Amino acid sequence: MNTQTVLTLGQQSLEVMLMVSAPMLLIALGIGLIVSLLQAATQINEMTLSFIPKILGVFGVLMILGPWMLMTLVDYTSRILTNIPLLIG
Repeated sequence: MNTQTVLTLGQQSLEVMLMVSAPMLLIALGIGLIVSLLQAATQINEMTLSFIPKILGVFGVLMILGPWMLMTLVDYTSRILTNIPLLIG
């Protein structure tokens, strides 16, 4: 196992992590921005008001994209586990 192999594995793991987490993070960011704009427009400065829409949005994304996220993680894990003999030798 050389340095290039380790860097490639690290890059692939970061790419998978970004692909899996990006939908939830983007939805939470968008909902937070919309709620912040509404709070600024109506001058309601309640800190807990933005948590419920974010939780519902992230839950909705998990319900819709959860199978794809799980398949992506399972595929990556199976690739890593099947390539262990090639990486060691």
